[in-house]
Amino acid sequence: RVSPNRREFASRSSRSRPSRPRLTESRAMSAAARRRVTDLSSQVTSGATDVEAYKADIKACRRDLRRLIDTVNCHPILVRLAWHDAGTFDQRTRAWPECGGANGSIRFDVEMGHGANAGLKKALGYLSPLKQKYPRLSWADIIQLGGATAVEAAGGPVIPMRYGRCDVSGPEQCPREGNLPDAEPPFHGGDHKDAPSHLRAVFNRMGFGDEEIVALSGAHTLGRAFNERSGTTTKGIGAKNGTKYTGGGCPFAPPRLDGKEGFGMPGGASWTRRWLTFDNSYFKREYVSEQNKEDLLWLSTDEALHTDPGFKPFFDQFANDEGLFFERFAAAFAKLSERGARFAPSGGVEA
Repeated sequence: RVSPNRREFASRSSRSRPSRPRLTESRAMSAAARRRVTDLSSQVTSGATDVEAYKADIKACRRDLRRLIDTVNCHPILVRLAWHDAGTFDQRTRAWPECGGANGSIRFDVEMGHGANAGLKKALGYLSPLKQKYPRLSWADIIQLGGATAVEAAGGPVIPMRYGRCDVSGPEQCPREGNLPDAEPPFHGGDHKDAPSHLRAVFNRMGFGDEEIVALSGAHTLGRAFNERSGTTTKGIGAKNGTKYTGGGCPFAPPRLDGKEGFGMPGGASWTRRWLTFDNSYFKREYVSEQNKEDLLWLSTDEALHTDPGFKPFFDQFANDEGLFFERFAAAFAKLSERGARFAPSGGVEA
């Protein structure tokens, strides 16, 4: 859940469990596919072996990302891209890359075409020039660096990241569709009876517990959902299709942390009023206010976090203590960014 199906972070709720693409039906990779993985791993290893050069590229790329985010106001979609690349991880599968996770597979059309990833091609477009500028860096690293930098640029915590992730090399290594959370029923094609059980099924598969689920969901303080992407709101792309907080040129405080004018693409519905600022507003349930009922988003999976007895204590704690939320979110996001990742060198590169 933290993700998808809903936000700019939003995904599309699937009505039935999608079938695995023919290319990935077999659990065993072809010999040719294995050779490609080996070759690519060797390339990344050789690049990351020069640790200082790799660190320098990470730091330079981070600076470029900061400038990009400040100019384009693309914080939410970069966080969503990072989450969707990593969020396919299945801890029950031990082999790489069959286990899914943060391996850059989302760059291939077969995975980008999954319903939950609607609209994310735009985020890849933002990152492509950086991949060309820093060819030493893997796609998986640039995607996760983008998400962490976006959180920090919006006023959120510094994420304790490491780098050196290996990329998968071809679309045949993409995970099947249906790994990401739905925002509204039927959950997982009707297999999960309600929102709490659905969230636990998806996140437990990745190795997350209740507190981490709630913390990661707090990323909905950033971003919006669009009718054209997730179908979870009637609000769509364009100023005329937005709310009083997302329509552009609205009389309310700018959504950016620094108060500067800047919006990005207008439209959609946000969970919070200042949807380009990372804070604990999501847990304040701003939608409850009479003046916000028609203009802020709140979905079944959001409702579950403050009504389910297992989730609610953490939801309330984060509402009352932003520092605690930042601490727990940073740890959970760093963990998410490493789900299913293969590092070269094996210990990763800190930068």
